[in-house]
Amino acid sequence: MDDSASEQQQWEPEAHYPHHWEADVVLSDGGTVHLRPIVPADADQLVAFHGRLSDRTRYYRYFSPYPRMPQRDVDRFSRVDYVNRVALVALLGDDILAVGRFDRLREPEESAEVAFVVQDGHQGRGLGSILLEHLAAAARECGLSRFVAEVLAENAQMVRVFRDAGYEVKRAMEEGLVHLEFPLDPTEESLAVARAREQAAEARSVHNLLHPRSVAVIGASIDPDKIGHTVLANLLGADSAAPIYPVNPEHRAVRGVRSYASVLDIPDDIDLAVIAIPAGGVAEVLDACRAKGVKALLIVSSGFSEVGPSGREAESSMVHQARVHGMRVVGPNALGVVNTDPAQRLNASLAPHLPGRGRTGFFCQSGALGVAILAAATERGLGVSTFVSAGNRADLSGNDLLQYWQTDTATDVVLLYLESFGNPRKFARLARRLGRSKPIIAVKSGRHAVRAGLAATSVRIDETSVQALFDQAGVIRVESVAQMFDAALLLAHQPLPGGERVAIVGNSSALGMLAADAALEQGLRPVVDPVDVGAAAGPEEFAAAVRSAAENSEVDALVTVFAPPVAVPGTAYARQLRTALHEAGTLRTKPVVSTFLAAEGVPDELAVPGPDGTPGPGSVPSYPSPERAVLALARAVRYANWRAAPQGEFVRPEGVDVERARRLVEEWTESGIGRLSDEQVVLLLECYGIEVVAFRLVTDVESAVAAAEEVGFPVALKSASERLRHRTDLAGVRLDLGGPEAVRTAYRDLCDLSGTTDLYVQRMAPKGTSCVLRLMDDPSFGTLVSFGLAGPANDLIGDRAYRAVPLTDTDVAELIRAPRAAPMLTGYRGAQAADLDAMADLVLRVASLAEDLPEVRELVLEPVLAAPSGAWVTGAVLGLGPTPASPDSGPRRLR
Repeated sequence: MDDSASEQQQWEPEAHYPHHWEADVVLSDGGTVHLRPIVPADADQLVAFHGRLSDRTRYYRYFSPYPRMPQRDVDRFSRVDYVNRVALVALLGDDILAVGRFDRLREPEESAEVAFVVQDGHQGRGLGSILLEHLAAAARECGLSRFVAEVLAENAQMVRVFRDAGYEVKRAMEEGLVHLEFPLDPTEESLAVARAREQAAEARSVHNLLHPRSVAVIGASIDPDKIGHTVLANLLGADSAAPIYPVNPEHRAVRGVRSYASVLDIPDDIDLAVIAIPAGGVAEVLDACRAKGVKALLIVSSGFSEVGPSGREAESSMVHQARVHGMRVVGPNALGVVNTDPAQRLNASLAPHLPGRGRTGFFCQSGALGVAILAAATERGLGVSTFVSAGNRADLSGNDLLQYWQTDTATDVVLLYLESFGNPRKFARLARRLGRSKPIIAVKSGRHAVRAGLAATSVRIDETSVQALFDQAGVIRVESVAQMFDAALLLAHQPLPGGERVAIVGNSSALGMLAADAALEQGLRPVVDPVDVGAAAGPEEFAAAVRSAAENSEVDALVTVFAPPVAVPGTAYARQLRTALHEAGTLRTKPVVSTFLAAEGVPDELAVPGPDGTPGPGSVPSYPSPERAVLALARAVRYANWRAAPQGEFVRPEGVDVERARRLVEEWTESGIGRLSDEQVVLLLECYGIEVVAFRLVTDVESAVAAAEEVGFPVALKSASERLRHRTDLAGVRLDLGGPEAVRTAYRDLCDLSGTTDLYVQRMAPKGTSCVLRLMDDPSFGTLVSFGLAGPANDLIGDRAYRAVPLTDTDVAELIRAPRAAPMLTGYRGAQAADLDAMADLVLRVASLAEDLPEVRELVLEPVLAAPSGAWVTGAVLGLGPTPASPDSGPRRLR
């Protein structure tokens, strides 16, 4: 295209610069760079970048030697309009590592030519694919729909970037050039490719943190009361495989290890720097770490966002500087990180004692609580593979750990202690995927917290959001740390149950009945009455009863309860129990939980030693009460059922006109419209194939009759007042009006009742069960879809179900069946069942609208009549508002 017009335009950075295109991204080797649009001030760095390229790379990019960049080209490349000409630069510090750009073409229409070049030393780190993702997103925003590219046939690496991106690429070759064309709309394959690369990159960044080849402790102290002394002592005490370098400018050695005045003085490269100095000195230390090329920072220092706005600002600036220089950050205010791998032996934490080696990964936000949690894990005999306490979670979060544990062969169970979500929608996506192979057990604090200035309704919405998120993702939610360990001990050492059928065996009828009551309360099914071998039964008799129950093909899981007799120690019974289960061959096929009251040493007898001596697969967990044992088992059953259920697919409904809907919303938003008019609501819903039963708003009796004749008898008359229209006694509604006189009578009646002449006339819908379907805005989670039956069950006891968008077809089906009153839709007491497929289609269309149009902050469809002939929408309210953050959409980026 002709660039002269663009070159002559006066560049106005504040007016044109698209700040939202900026992003921190993780590369394939776990390092980070900062991506942003180019600006004229980058001219000198652009020239320097060009000078660092090899002759071969320049030739591949420009199809000629092009040894130097003339000033005219410098100006043209660094001055863009961010609409027709766009360029993004990838920065490491102040240096440009890569440039990607597109230029709009006159022909074909809505197309642009795309190209990018990566500095030689940084090729192979995934910069090309990341630039392509971000350029494609920017191009779609600029109204473009297709990229074209010309690549030298010998430039196989660049051809591979386009070919492997997941787009539907057309190729043609002529005279040594490969001509490529592809549409920019994301495909299932391109999305899968991007997310696979995201997982690999973020997992690699965590791997670098947990497997450092060298560690520096900045602030290592000789004072035992200082955190710099504690973390150094723990690193040395763990006999870390990585060399440890204390940094202390005042002492030549700390704890007998030579120290250095600065991290810059250390002769070796540093992978991990632990910062244990006051917050005021962190910025200066950060400069030294950047110069040293440190890969990851662990900041155990406090005094940042937890102290107020000034600390929050300092924390944000610190994280930005770290990322732009290629470093990930754990903390600040972190307890630390642990890796019990014998080949690593890393204890870069403030925890004095660690659990043994195990196959449980643990993420904890709270540094203060982390020490207690690790101590509890040790006491309960639960080993860990890796542990990360992120403190303020300014950068590295639980989502990064979920990415790491997805492919970590040393971790089988994941534990999370969460205080808040940084990116809940991404959490849901990652947890749903990880949960299909590894159970996730989570404690979410603040379930009943009341914070100043937070309305009770907001607390309920937040709690609803968390539960909906966990339900969809298959996360096992527990209410306390003790319950977390209860569930973890079972899932770490026992197989998943194959169903809800349980057998209960013990030597106390009272304990057996407690276990049976707890099982029934948790939805489990005792197959027979609890087996009571009697208090006088010996270990062999007790073990025989356990073995008989375990071998029963009608039993999916086993609960054993035991009150030790005076004469025989409980350890003898535990030993016989383990032997009986081993002989029955059920240790790896059916889960077993136990309760041994006042029986010291029993857990050791029930443990099956793993390769490193810690409890391994087949170990039988023991609980202090039957109720806790059964609760842990019930959670395992529910998780197993979720895992065995169909995953569901993200299905797009047919007949959706997204482009028209977006144009309408953009037009109304620019006009400042908040609550849409009836006509606007109908227009927008029509774009998603949602039809509102025909209605008219009237203001006098004769227009009411005319409207009734237009929409067709029989009709309903409804008050325009929301106060009256949705009352369960139908005070503001008159139904089944079959003729003009009935309409006139009803009109006068409703006018007298409501005090207004504004009424709705609507064609009668088929008889059905009245339901309410709505979108709810949650400030943390985005949009929730709510479904319930209208009436007292909905209004008084909140009998509604929730799911967070996006929804799979499985989510939709579960949402409709989740309310307690849902049997009313399936033929309760002989009534004709509603068309649930039609209702599911309606829910899917509403969810798709919410996903496509984040400006829609409120949508209420009430009532929706669930009838045998379909789902009939008879009322709708829709409101627009500012678009909330959508951190899990678009190209890859760190939050």
